[in-house]
Amino acid sequence: MKNTSKAFKANKTAMVLLILGLSTIIFPLYLTIVIAFKQPSEMTTSISGILSLPKTWSLNNFKEAMQVTDFWNSLRNSMVISVLTVVLSVLIHSLMGYTLGRNKKSKFYNFVYLFIVSGMFVPFAILMMPLAKQTAELGLANWFGVILLYVVFYMPMNVMLYSGYLVNIPLALEEAARVDGASTWRTYWKIIFPIMKPMHATVAVITALAVWNDVMTPLVIMAGSSQNTLPLAQLNFQSQFGTNYNLAFASYLLSLIPILIFYLICQKQILNGVVNGAVK
Repeated sequence: MKNTSKAFKANKTAMVLLILGLSTIIFPLYLTIVIAFKQPSEMTTSISGILSLPKTWSLNNFKEAMQVTDFWNSLRNSMVISVLTVVLSVLIHSLMGYTLGRNKKSKFYNFVYLFIVSGMFVPFAILMMPLAKQTAELGLANWFGVILLYVVFYMPMNVMLYSGYLVNIPLALEEAARVDGASTWRTYWKIIFPIMKPMHATVAVITALAVWNDVMTPLVIMAGSSQNTLPLAQLNFQSQFGTNYNLAFASYLLSLIPILIFYLICQKQILNGVVNGAVK
């Protein structure tokens, strides 16, 4: 009876925490959807006016938001930057994580690992002005320079994740491959890289979300250019005297769709077996 009572209390506590957690997501999402479909005349300062449903559900805000942000051009720039950053991050950071993770017993490799991971503690505000000047002098004040910076910025976190994940991969797999005559390079690409598929998906989601929603890096590096990303284009809704929340929230919903689809695809990969590659 005591065990049953404890289990019931634990389940009840978990349900309360789950409901509280869902409310922090559902309530802002509800506000975003409601305001995006409302007309400016329906917006009032009262709580009931903000929370109430639109009198007429119209797509006019979405159409106008797409025109103001030059949606398709901005979407293309965001997609190019995000996709190339994710691909380069998975390829480069996984290789670095493998190299450093398998050689942590070496003082040199351990120092390099700690040096790279320490980059997580350097705030972007310190690097902002020097990077803006250097990228301008090198002719990298464009989306290529932004991608290069993203690959460097997210290197510490991704290398740490890949190195930690290697603990779950037994060395026996690599030793068996070496006995069969496989080189280190071939062992990595044919055995280790496929096994790390769940971590690839995790790194891809974390990196893509950060890049997709980032404003500061494109704003500092590509300031004055016509290569706007979606977050940069959405700054058009803010003026000196206020913000057009109806158009802004409509634009936020539009920009949410691509990254949400990407997250759902990668989530399916994360839920796959960790050792699928080893079995194959």
